[in-house]
Amino acid sequence: MIRRLVASTSALAIAIWAAPAMAQSQTPEPASQDDNDPEEAQEIEDLSPSAEVATGNRIVVTATRRETDLQDVPLSVTVFQQEDLNEQGIVGYERLARETPGVVINRPTQNFNNFTARGISTNGYSAGLQAPVAIYIDELPISANGNSTILDPNLYDVERVEFLRGPQGTLFGSGSLAGAMRIITNSPNPNAFEASALVDLGFTEEGGLRQRYNGMVNVPLVEDVMGLRAVGYYRNEDGWVDNIGTGIDNANSIEAYGIRAAVLIEPSDDFSVKFSVNKEVSNPADSSLTNPDLGTYVRRTAKPDLFSSDLLALNMTVNVDLGFAELVSSTTYSDLVGDFIVDLAGTYNQLVPFSLDAVGADDIIVQEIRLASTHGGPFEWIVGGFYFDKRREVDYDYRSTPEFFAQTGVTAFPDLYYQSYKNYTDIGEKAVFGELTYRFSENFWVTGGLRYGQVDVQTTTRGNGYTSNFLTVGFCTVFRPQCGGFVPALAITPVQPSKGALASDDKLSWKASASFKPSDNVTTYATVSTGFRPPVVNARAGLAPPASSPDDIVIPDGATSDKLTNYEVGFKGSFFNNRFTANIAAFYIDWNNIQVQANRVSDTVQFATNIGGAVSKGIEVELVAFPTKGLRLAANGAYIDAKIDDLSAQEAAISGAVDGVRLAAPEFSGSATATYTFPVSSQADAFVTSNVSYVGSYPGLLPNVPGQPGVPSPQYDVTDEYVFVNAYAGVRFGADLSVTLYVENVFESEAITYVHPEAFLDGRYARLRPRTIGLRTSYVF
Repeated sequence: MIRRLVASTSALAIAIWAAPAMAQSQTPEPASQDDNDPEEAQEIEDLSPSAEVATGNRIVVTATRRETDLQDVPLSVTVFQQEDLNEQGIVGYERLARETPGVVINRPTQNFNNFTARGISTNGYSAGLQAPVAIYIDELPISANGNSTILDPNLYDVERVEFLRGPQGTLFGSGSLAGAMRIITNSPNPNAFEASALVDLGFTEEGGLRQRYNGMVNVPLVEDVMGLRAVGYYRNEDGWVDNIGTGIDNANSIEAYGIRAAVLIEPSDDFSVKFSVNKEVSNPADSSLTNPDLGTYVRRTAKPDLFSSDLLALNMTVNVDLGFAELVSSTTYSDLVGDFIVDLAGTYNQLVPFSLDAVGADDIIVQEIRLASTHGGPFEWIVGGFYFDKRREVDYDYRSTPEFFAQTGVTAFPDLYYQSYKNYTDIGEKAVFGELTYRFSENFWVTGGLRYGQVDVQTTTRGNGYTSNFLTVGFCTVFRPQCGGFVPALAITPVQPSKGALASDDKLSWKASASFKPSDNVTTYATVSTGFRPPVVNARAGLAPPASSPDDIVIPDGATSDKLTNYEVGFKGSFFNNRFTANIAAFYIDWNNIQVQANRVSDTVQFATNIGGAVSKGIEVELVAFPTKGLRLAANGAYIDAKIDDLSAQEAAISGAVDGVRLAAPEFSGSATATYTFPVSSQADAFVTSNVSYVGSYPGLLPNVPGQPGVPSPQYDVTDEYVFVNAYAGVRFGADLSVTLYVENVFESEAITYVHPEAFLDGRYARLRPRTIGLRTSYVF
C-alpha cells in the first residue's frame, strides 16, 4: 500500500512539477526583443536560482554532429552539465539513468554497465551481444561488447553528457539500436589559467568510508595559440556486501584512478588540432551481486569475483574551417584490458567447485571524418565516413580446487586448470553517412539522413589449448547415484586452431523528420528513424550437448542482424517568460528479428540466436518550473509498454520467450526534484534540495528454459519496484567555493535493481547502495 501511494504521488508530481536532469541542466531561452523589459528581466533574475538561468543562456548540443540549439533537435535528448553532476554527486551511470526518462541501467556490479532505453532489451546482461545503447567518450565508442567489462568512466570536468533516445543509426552506427550516450570532455583553453578541485567524503551504512578526489588544471602554453588541460581523479570506496565464502566483510570495495590530458593548438581561427590521452583504471575487489537466501547484503564464492577494467585511449582531432563548411577528422586508438574472473559453482548448487578466469583485451581503431556546412541558405548538410576496427583477445581458463581434484583422484593436469584455450574476434565496420536539412522558413524545416555500412565479425580459435570432460568425471565420481553408478574415463582433447564462419552484413539506416516552430519558444517535430545491430557468431557453434544430456540442443551458428524502426513525435516549449519549460516525446517502436542471448541447460554454454519481433510504445516527459523566487521544481517520467508480439513455436522453444511477455524494462519510471535557494549573506547563497526517483519492477530474463518449451525457468525473477530518495543542503560562496552535505538513499531502501539471468552464479541479485551520508566540497581557482 505504501509503495502504491508513493508511486501515485510520484506520478502526480510528474504531471504537475517540472523537469529532470535535462531540465535541471537546461536554462531558459532568451526572451524575444519585445520581452526585454528591464523590470521583467529583474523579476526573472529574482525567480531564478542561478545567474546562469537569469541570463537566458541556451544549451547547444552536438547530438546531430553539428552545434545545434537543444530545442531545435528533432529527437529526445537529455543533457547534463558539469554543475548538475557536481551538485548532485553524479559520478557514474546509475544516477544518469535515474535522471533520464525511459532509461534504466542493468548493472550487476562495477564495470558491468548496459543501458536499456525505451524498453529495448530482453535481459540486462546481453551476453555475446552488442549493447542496445552506444556509449561514447568523446569520439571513442566503448560499448561495442556484451558480457564484458565496460568501464564506468569518471565524469569530472566534462562539458556535458548527452543522452539521445531512440535509434541513432545514421550518425552513430550499428551500436545505437535504442540510443546513444555521449560523454563530451572539456577542451583546453589557451587564453587563461584555470584550476578546480572536488573532494567527496562519505560513509555508507553496512559498509565504510567513501573517498572521491578530483582535480583539474588548465595552462596556456602559448597565449591564444596553445593550451594544456589535465584532469586527475582517485576513488577509494569501502564495500557493503559480505562474502561468507571468502570470509571478507564489505568485500565489494573499489579503487579507481585515472588521468585525462589534452593539448589544443590553434594557430589561426580557421585551424585547430587537439591531442588527448585518457587513462582510467578501475579495480573492484569483489562483485556486488548478492544471494537473498543468505542475507540482504551477503554473497558466497570461494574466491572474489573480479571485474577490473583498464582503459588507455589516444585521440587526435583536427578542425578546419573551409569557409563553406567545417572539416572534422577524428582518429582514436584505444586499448581496453579487462578481467572476468567468476565463480561458477552455482551451476551445481555449490556441489562442484569450478571457476572461469578470463582475461580479455580490446584493441580498437576508430577513424571518422565529416564535413558540415556553415554557409547561409536554406540547405544545411553533413557528410562523412566512418571506420571501426576491433580485435578482442580472450584467454579462457577454467579452474577447480585442489580439494576437488584430490576428491576425484584426477592428477592429469599440471595445475588447477582443466580446460584452457584462447581465441580472438575481429569486428570491422565501414560506413558512409549524410544528413540534409532544408529550411522552408525559420519556422519549418525537414531533415533526411542515410547511413550505409558493412559489418564483419569473425572469431578465430588459437591452437595449443585443451578441453576435457573433467566436470562430468568429477561430478559422477562424487555423486555416483546421479550418474547411474557410471563414471566416464577422463578425456583430454587438444584444441586445434580454427577460423570460425565470417558473419557479414551490410545495412542501410535512415531517418526523416519534420520540425515546426509555431512560435519562438515552441518547437514540434515528427521523426522516423532506424537502427540495427551487427550479426553475432557463436564461438562454439555446432557443439553437441554432453553425453549425459543427449536431448539438449546443439549450439546454433549465431544470430543475424536485428532491426528497429522508431516513430516519434515531440514537443519542446518554454512558457510564462521562461518560467516553465516542457519537453514531451511519444514513440512507437517496431523491433524485428530480435537478437537474444540464451544458455544451454546441460552445461550453461551461452549462445546467440534470433526471435520474431516486439513492439514498444510510450511517452517521455521532462518539465521544469520556477514558480517563485529561488524555487526550482523539476521532474521527468516515462511510461513504456514493451512486449514480444511475433514469435513462432520454434523461436519460443530455443529462446525461452513467450508471446506477449514483457521486455526487460519498467512500465513506469520517473524522478522529481525540488531546490530552494536563498541568500545568507551578501557573499553567499544557501540551498536545500530533495530528489525522489521511482522505478517499477521488470523481468530479468525470458520466462522459460531455452530448449525446453513451456518449462518455466528456475532463474526467472523480477526486480523490485522501488523509491529512491536523496537530500542535499549546502552553501555557495560566490562562484568559487561550494560546500554540500548530502544523504543518499534517505529511507534505506534495500530494493533489488537487477536479476542476473544465468544459473552459474550463486548470487544473482544487485541491490541499491545502503544509506550514504557525506560532505562534498568544490573549489574553483
